[in-house]
Amino acid sequence: MSLIPDITELLARARADLRMGVPVALTDDSGFSVLAVSAETLTPQRLADLKNLGAPVVAITGRRAETLKARAYDGDLARVSLPADADINWVQAVADPSDDLNAPMKGPLMTERQGNANLHRIAIALAKSARILPAAVVVPVEDGRAFAASHGLTCIDHTRAVPHLADRSALHEVVAARLPMEVSEAGRLHIFRPEDGGEEHYAVEIGRPDRDKPVLARLHSACFTGDLMGSLKCDCGPQLRGALAQMGAEGAGVLLYLNQEGRGIGLANKMRAYFLQDQGFDTVEANHRLGFEDDERDFRLGSDILTSLGFNSVRLLTNNPAKIAMMERTGIAVTERVPLKVGETAHNREYLATKAAKSGHLL
Repeated sequence: MSLIPDITELLARARADLRMGVPVALTDDSGFSVLAVSAETLTPQRLADLKNLGAPVVAITGRRAETLKARAYDGDLARVSLPADADINWVQAVADPSDDLNAPMKGPLMTERQGNANLHRIAIALAKSARILPAAVVVPVEDGRAFAASHGLTCIDHTRAVPHLADRSALHEVVAARLPMEVSEAGRLHIFRPEDGGEEHYAVEIGRPDRDKPVLARLHSACFTGDLMGSLKCDCGPQLRGALAQMGAEGAGVLLYLNQEGRGIGLANKMRAYFLQDQGFDTVEANHRLGFEDDERDFRLGSDILTSLGFNSVRLLTNNPAKIAMMERTGIAVTERVPLKVGETAHNREYLATKAAKSGHLL
């Protein structure tokens, strides 16, 4: 029946549930089932309820486990056992590194090495895509489907979910309209919406670029602090304005504005990373302490939008070789890398140096 939510819709519902602190049931083909709740949004009452069901663990990424000196027997994640007297503050201290320097000794932490961690992996993936801390409190239950049905919870099947979590959602253009701008009166804004209920992405088209020639293009990740507030901690705002100005001067171009704030971790987590940077960690170290990789963005979204607009080759405005490699892998030819070295300040000099040294940016 078409009125029943499909797996894409169920995953969108699960992300919303985790953001609100609502448990999600996860099941696999072997009959193993768990309940998972975001460690960030968990309440004391729900923690008590989870303890009444069994022996919960806090699933954290391998990056966060490394910070906490916890053994990640599952490789990319660790299942940290909750002590009997663990309260909500203990759980959130494991998930959130904001007080790591004030209370560096959180352990010794005991981690599980037996059993299947596939459902814990899904819980972390859902938390990441929900733009919350990548940590979940997970407890086994007898029959996840029945438990979800009787408690009004979302139930996610591992086999059905994995392909959708691993790949990007299809994008569809919703609308396009003329947008006169300071850099060019011949502007047009295209809005693209993913099928999975995630953030919309935008394409700003300057002039009438020839689809048969390489278009001057920029993949720009949203940066509220830099693009809107004029933050001096990054070079995003100057890059955005510089790219648009160059396209306006040439009379044609496409700027792809991708809603992947903070290298894909979301604005709240980006601010957490800024807090850690104020404690002395660089931008990559801060991401790792939070439990994220150096860069969680999916640049393939830009390739999808360009293809949808009819482009197959670009002159790419970028300092990031990863964007060039992605374009080439996904069928968009990069005929030229156009450097975009603007916006260095005393506040972001070390940040830019870290991007060059650890992320390979050509600065």
